[in-house]
Amino acid sequence: MWERFGLSIMHRLDPERAHALALAALKTGFMPLQGPVTSSRLVITLAGMRMPNPVGLAAGFDKNAEAIAPLARAGFGFLEVGAATPRPQPGNPRPRLFRLTEDRAAINRFGFNNDGMEAIATRLAATRCEIPVGLNLGANKDSPDRAADFAHVLARCGPHVDFATVNVSSPNTEKLRDLQGKAALSALLAGVMTARAALPQPIPVFLKIAPDLSEAELVDVAEVALQSGISGLIATNTTLNRDGLANAHKGETGGLSGQPLFDRSTRVLARLYQLTGGVLPIIGVGGVSSADQAWEKLRAGASAVQLYTGLVYGGITMAARIAEGLDRRCEAEGFATIADVTGTGVDAWT
Repeated sequence: MWERFGLSIMHRLDPERAHALALAALKTGFMPLQGPVTSSRLVITLAGMRMPNPVGLAAGFDKNAEAIAPLARAGFGFLEVGAATPRPQPGNPRPRLFRLTEDRAAINRFGFNNDGMEAIATRLAATRCEIPVGLNLGANKDSPDRAADFAHVLARCGPHVDFATVNVSSPNTEKLRDLQGKAALSALLAGVMTARAALPQPIPVFLKIAPDLSEAELVDVAEVALQSGISGLIATNTTLNRDGLANAHKGETGGLSGQPLFDRSTRVLARLYQLTGGVLPIIGVGGVSSADQAWEKLRAGASAVQLYTGLVYGGITMAARIAEGLDRRCEAEGFATIADVTGTGVDAWT
């Protein structure tokens, strides 16, 4: 009841204001959150990280690492904060977040607004968390060397997180997606992996890709990923596609997330699973708002999933509900562990 009431209030507010209030409410510590959901079936090991369940929070919800402790009690198996850039930046002008209620979706053009790596590193260093916490790495909009920015943020913040994600797939920083090209991506990842090797304790590095890549581009990404030494992939970020939308905000510039992204992102996920031969773990993100959808991501080749926009419509307890639903489904279908589900239905998505 408290969650439904809160959502009804939030949906009457400007979306970005509502998001800020949601974070503020979490930080009070008064929300009745149950803690991580787990069982012997749900526990996974992802890139060497032990997680109580495979349901994670996607980057963007807690951009500045302000609410890690309460989010860790919301049922997630792992968290990703950020994106962080070397220097603070305000992002794009408001309005820059739009709720597409009829479509169960959102469009954002934030543009990597964040407090910068120094402030974020300080918060991460002061936080203790029982579940893995990762940081999404970004580049400043006006940087003369965006590729170097990713390595710079990793060098500063890497000692305080369990994994890092290279985010070259946001559509809201001009020409950032150009770094997904084969030569540029290889060079960028080489710099990031050099920074990783210099950390006191090297951590897993993931690459987050866009859902709008062609077959040839996916082949190149898979090849670079396998050769670079990264630990895994995240498929996918938001899309520029607007097919089938009903809401009046459908023409807004920015990245689309939520339900309309589910099929597209899952097909990209399945294709990457095939192209990498299942060697690299993949985190599936895009349109997950139920245990059934999370299950399909796993069948398509994901080792874990992430949520963000679904929380706008389903509330913060959605992660716990999905994890519990996965546990029941795993038992009902005779799987000893949730890891055994990965890739069992990949052909249905390609």
